[in-house]
Amino acid sequence: MKTSLAGDTQNRKNSSRASFRAPARSTQAARTQATRRRLLAAAESIFARDGFEAARLEDIAADAGYTRGAFYANFKGKEDIFFVLFEEWIRKRIDAVTALLRRYKNPAHKLAALRKFYAEIPLDRRFVLIAFEFKIFALRHPDAHARLRGRHRRLRVTGGKLFSELLEPLGRSLPVANPAAATCLGALAQALLLDHLVDAKTLTGRDIRRVQGLFFDSIFGIALPRVD
Repeated sequence: MKTSLAGDTQNRKNSSRASFRAPARSTQAARTQATRRRLLAAAESIFARDGFEAARLEDIAADAGYTRGAFYANFKGKEDIFFVLFEEWIRKRIDAVTALLRRYKNPAHKLAALRKFYAEIPLDRRFVLIAFEFKIFALRHPDAHARLRGRHRRLRVTGGKLFSELLEPLGRSLPVANPAAATCLGALAQALLLDHLVDAKTLTGRDIRRVQGLFFDSIFGIALPRVD
């Protein structure tokens, strides 16, 4: 009986230690995640304000309320934090398209919904400015170029697969490779937004939506039903 009581006591102690460690680890993980989120938000703001190359790690850390050491505890450098921002942007875009297409069962309706998405594509002004500058930076730095190219290819392959899933039931194919079509649609949207930011009177938001829709039609060449 004594052995049993001793064993029960030890089990309770072990259980108590485990329950103590679990919340501690959970709290630390939550703090780390909160730190990363604040650093990412600060980086996006500083990049948009100062430009990628002119941005300083000290300013990003200070804007988030941390030290340079806290920055390096979470990211390797400016390129690293940019790519995390880039991945988040990709994920949000893919999630938005996926959620939209799930609303329709008919392949033609899905494609029409995709056209509307591209015609009214919501582009983040700050991210577009950061992305354009980083692309120029990457073209001058081989390591950054290779890393950016890899990210772009993953995004375009995903877009290409999406196009295949929509077109195959309709028995249609595009005049260019599907990943190339996804690249062109995205590149046009960003380029139009950049010129819109330069002169919104000459190129209005309505103009952008119209051109995006026409370009989509020229690639897909399908008479699409209207979707609401």
